[in-house]
Amino acid sequence: MTLSKRPLVRALLLSVGSLALIVSGCNKKPVSKSAGNYVPPPSSAKPTASISADKSSINPGESVRLSWTTTDAPNVSIDPEVGAVTAQGSTSVTPGASTTYTITASGPGGNANATVRVSVNSGAAAPAEQTKSNSSLDQLFLEEVGDAYFDYDSAEIRADGKDVLRRDAEFFKRYPTMRITIEGHCDERGSTEYNLALGDRRANAVKQYLMSLGIPGDRLNTVSYGKEKPFCMEASEACYAKNRRGHFAQAK
Repeated sequence: MTLSKRPLVRALLLSVGSLALIVSGCNKKPVSKSAGNYVPPPSSAKPTASISADKSSINPGESVRLSWTTTDAPNVSIDPEVGAVTAQGSTSVTPGASTTYTITASGPGGNANATVRVSVNSGAAAPAEQTKSNSSLDQLFLEEVGDAYFDYDSAEIRADGKDVLRRDAEFFKRYPTMRITIEGHCDERGSTEYNLALGDRRANAVKQYLMSLGIPGDRLNTVSYGKEKPFCMEASEACYAKNRRGHFAQAK
């Protein structure tokens, strides 16, 4: 080969080498990221939330179970008392007063709320100071508490007497600290000793019936006056009927 042709050959070899490098680079596959490191983007769907209670009304000191479910919400909480919770679940609460529980579900798509109301009954815990028409408790007692009347020579409570005693029991339940004296009375016929015994049976019959209606026996005292304290003084059957009774008084 002549010296004059060597530069031309060198240039040709360089061109062939460059072309080979280009072809090799085009055939190389790109390096992909490992599938194990992929983290999907957070959902942008709007969250949903629901909450319920197994009982809508309870007595003081009782518990109620709350249950809830949410979607598309990484942050979930229940107020009051409960705080942060999982996306779905249940828990027991013991509210001291009527309470509305609110669940809040928050996520990239926004917020969602739901509520449930649990009522706590006042019942017998109502304060005795609540009186009708601003009357005193003594006056209210006289207005609402009735007597149970008996047939001649009998200590069996009649049907009309049971109706009266059921109403009396409801009144006594509203004032759980009140203590009651049950007086047994008779008409004027018969001996003093006999009527004292009959009055005692009448007073105890009333006590037992009130206890069957839920009034504790330790709130009920009994006493017999026999024929010694008549309500009506006439010597007639109509008057006698008024004196055969179980009468109530507050025990001071």
